[in-house]
Amino acid sequence: MRILVIGGSVFLGRAIVEEALRRGHDVTTFNRGRSGEDRPEVTAVRGDREVPDDLRALAAGREWDAVVDVCGYTPKVVAESARALSGHAGTYTFISTVSAISSYPAQPADESSPLWECSPDAGPQDGDYGVLKAGCERAVERYFEGAALIIAPGLILGPWENVGRLPSWLLRIARGGRVLAPGDPETRMQLIDARDIAVFTLDQTEKGVSDRFITTGPPGNTTFGRWLAECAEVTGSDAELVWVDDRFLAGQDVQPWVELPLWLPAEPDAAAVWKISAGKAEAAGLRCRPVAETVRDTWDWIKGHDEAALRARYPRWSSHGLAPDKEAALLTAWAAAR
Repeated sequence: MRILVIGGSVFLGRAIVEEALRRGHDVTTFNRGRSGEDRPEVTAVRGDREVPDDLRALAAGREWDAVVDVCGYTPKVVAESARALSGHAGTYTFISTVSAISSYPAQPADESSPLWECSPDAGPQDGDYGVLKAGCERAVERYFEGAALIIAPGLILGPWENVGRLPSWLLRIARGGRVLAPGDPETRMQLIDARDIAVFTLDQTEKGVSDRFITTGPPGNTTFGRWLAECAEVTGSDAELVWVDDRFLAGQDVQPWVELPLWLPAEPDAAAVWKISAGKAEAAGLRCRPVAETVRDTWDWIKGHDEAALRARYPRWSSHGLAPDKEAALLTAWAAAR
């Protein structure tokens, strides 16, 4: 197949490109060349999707069997891409998110769950990440003349992660000492490797499927305690995990999900964060590798690079994890409160 990937140099986009190349597809990437390096085997087209002339130049004289849009965040921008590429590809695959569901994470989610209300022509000021992603889905479905495949992932981990969730835990635990571990170690999670989403996405894209799938790990494919223990095992760390109660942390000015990645306090508005159904995708062939394999491969990737260089390339890493002095103060306060 001839596949155009909008993005393609970072995390999930990179995983999709690598899987497409492994399958022998002819891959073109379209990006600004700022976030990462394209694989040398691809045809790299430089441009900004927000610039109409760049989109016209991309489409001029070119055709693909499918487009995979990994970096669409604003509906009106995605709408322009869908219009520009109509007639130049048979399928438009859009990577959305489970956050496009308006009732999530307060309630369990599946493909029947309602999306946020958002126009397919909305601009960046018209909502937050999840709201705008819902509008992006509608933009593809309205403006692309061909099959529209929507992939809505849950929590994604794996090598080349640019967000910093798993890397921050790996690097913190690797340093050793007493590590603040949040909440209940028996909390059941649902994690998925970017490479498994890439396999499923290309399986459906190759078939020309026009549908919507939530892609995430099966319920309880790990627990918070097991996940952090796997981080300690792969790093060879002697870290001591100190489990700190949800209620205590909620009163300590700790930023959930960011300072303590993947942790949310046990509150009603997040009661179903790990209750997402991927049953439809599983019936269509989605398979997920063990979380331990994702943890190991991510650590191997980090070890193969200079940490400072990775932090420079992925600035979002710096926003994840507790500052050492804050972690120490919280552990001291927790010990005094018990």
